[in-house]
Amino acid sequence: MTLPLDGVTVVSIEQAVAAPLATRNLADLGARVIKVERIDGGDFAREYDHVVHGTGAHFVWLNRGKESIAVDLKSIEGRAVVRRLVDTADVFVQNLAPGAAERLGLGADELRSNHPELVVVNLSGYGTAGPMSDRKAYDLLIQAESGLISITGTAESPVKTGIPTADIASGMYCAQAVLAALLRRWRTGQGASIDLSMLEATVEWMGHAMYTQMHTGMQPARMGLGHSSIAPYDAFPTSDGQMLIGVQNDKGWRALVTDVFDLPALADDARFATNVQRVRHRHECDAVVAEQTSQWTTAELDARLAAAGVPAAQIKDLDQVVDHPQLRARNRWRTIATENAPVEALLPPVTFADTEAAMGDVPALGQHTHALLIESGLEAAAADDIVSRSVAFQAKRLQPAQTK
Repeated sequence: MTLPLDGVTVVSIEQAVAAPLATRNLADLGARVIKVERIDGGDFAREYDHVVHGTGAHFVWLNRGKESIAVDLKSIEGRAVVRRLVDTADVFVQNLAPGAAERLGLGADELRSNHPELVVVNLSGYGTAGPMSDRKAYDLLIQAESGLISITGTAESPVKTGIPTADIASGMYCAQAVLAALLRRWRTGQGASIDLSMLEATVEWMGHAMYTQMHTGMQPARMGLGHSSIAPYDAFPTSDGQMLIGVQNDKGWRALVTDVFDLPALADDARFATNVQRVRHRHECDAVVAEQTSQWTTAELDARLAAAGVPAAQIKDLDQVVDHPQLRARNRWRTIATENAPVEALLPPVTFADTEAAMGDVPALGQHTHALLIESGLEAAAADDIVSRSVAFQAKRLQPAQTK
């Protein structure tokens, strides 16, 4: 069976996380993704670090299955090449600095004036209107502006999330918007101009915390691993570590104290019989649970909780996640190529019964430039000249500085 987006072409001027995540999701679903990069180093995520056989971890995560063309967008020649590629594409995505696409002649209105069926996504920090529309934005800044940092961490210290949550939120909404626009286009022939704000994507994810504030007037407390509205919901000690237990309802509490702790009287204790009461008496409730969980090792307690159907999880480090038995049992890892060595990559979480995600290779900077220049309509000699100039520029850029 074919992949859902076979035959769809996406051109993307992208960097960092949000837009590359969106287009990688489209590539996994079968779309052809042409990634436009700067000639002076390309997507700067390539150089965040060199931990994956000399390539940046962010870049390897976000850019499999794409073709890379390196052109100088400051030149008339480079802009013309990109414009010709976009004119034959289905989707154009960009997350340049505010106003940059329009200055390059690659704004949605201009592109769709003679290509009305094109789907264009402008992904920015704050959207195309409003008092902050001209500001640059990064994940950390959006986490702050959206209130995410204010509810993350402990009572003593707010923290950002350990992954780029704002980038991921906006990247996922971007991919969703493209799919919706393509579905409408296949029905009506109509393209789309889409404005996507990282701030708005992340505020949407604030969900219950935002509604709590709106309807109580109270800022939700930072709870660490706990939950402001549920108890017991936290990490509890074992004899050799910790176990996270999340009792979502009163039936779960009864199962915990009766089937795991063998203390059925606690099921009807007035302080703990309902979630509202358990939250009200959180410290007492957590102390009772901790006294019991500390009697077993983590493995023993995990087995008891699973047998009783009580939601729980071991708090794993990343080396344990890489070799997680559930992922291995479901055969979720594949091997893909990078410019220096093969690496393992995780299949996307959405599994089609009749086909598998594309899982293409991670491109080197400008790896497909020559072929794409020819495809854009250039003669072979002109393409050769552009590539040779780009290679020369790269070589000069990478030369060590001369000391006097």
